[in-house]
Amino acid sequence: MRIPNPLRNAFLALIALASVVGIGLHSAQADDGSITLVVYKGGWIIGGSGGHGTLTFHGRHYRLGVGGIDYGLIFGGSKTVLHGRVRHIRRPSDVEGVYAAAGAGLALGRGVRAIVLTNTKGAVLELEGRQVGLMANADLSGLAITLR
Repeated sequence: MRIPNPLRNAFLALIALASVVGIGLHSAQADDGSITLVVYKGGWIIGGSGGHGTLTFHGRHYRLGVGGIDYGLIFGGSKTVLHGRVRHIRRPSDVEGVYAAAGAGLALGRGVRAIVLTNTKGAVLELEGRQVGLMANADLSGLAITLR
């Protein structure tokens, strides 16, 4: 049995519309929150970082743990306090995951830091803040964030 072209085209258009609406609804469920991270970093060639933070999402506060490894040209130690937004999350656990970054910086006393990170769940962190310490780096780093 053959379906007439106008009917088949209308059916295909209906399927396409349903797909677009479904994708739109899926994206519409994603939301934004605010995040604060305190990261302590130190090393010589190989470095490490650790710290804590807070995610504020839908009026609730969630404690975060932060840890990571850095490899490259690293010398010194620093404390960085970052504030910003987390975008494209549906639930607090979407912030959890590994974030990779390549960066370079120099902090002698005080410095300013800004970074955008993304994890495999699609969460995007847009962060900026102040770095204090003596740190020179040109490295690859991995930062893991967990809910406590």
